[in-house]
Amino acid sequence: MALMDLIAQVKAHPEYHRVGMILCHNGVARGTSRDGAPVTRLEVTADRARLGEILAEMKARPGIIEVLAEVREGTLQVGDDVMFVVVAGDFRENVFPVLMDTVNAVKRDVTRKRER
Repeated sequence: MALMDLIAQVKAHPEYHRVGMILCHNGVARGTSRDGAPVTRLEVTADRARLGEILAEMKARPGIIEVLAEVREGTLQVGDDVMFVVVAGDFRENVFPVLMDTVNAVKRDVTRKRER
C-alpha cells in the first residue's frame, strides 16, 4: 500500500491532461479513541464490493477524472496507514467535495474498525 503508487496511476490516466489538481487523504491509526481512551492497535475489515461502488459513484461527478482508494485490513498498530484516497479532477470546487465525500462514505459504509 503506497500513496505514491496511486498518484502514479492517476498520472498514467489517458485523461490526465484534463487534471488541474490531485488531492490525497492518508488515514492513520490513532493512539487514542474519539473519547480519549488509549488505543494500542486497530482491527480493520473492509467491504471491497461497496468500496468499488463508492469509487464509481464519485468518478461520475462533474470534473472528476479519477478516484482511487486503498484500505488496509487486519491488525494495525498505532501510526500505521489505514486508508489512502486520491482524487484527481479539473478544479478545486469539484475535487475538494469529492475527496471529503469519498472519505466519509468509505468510513461509513466500507470499513469496520475495532479499537483495542
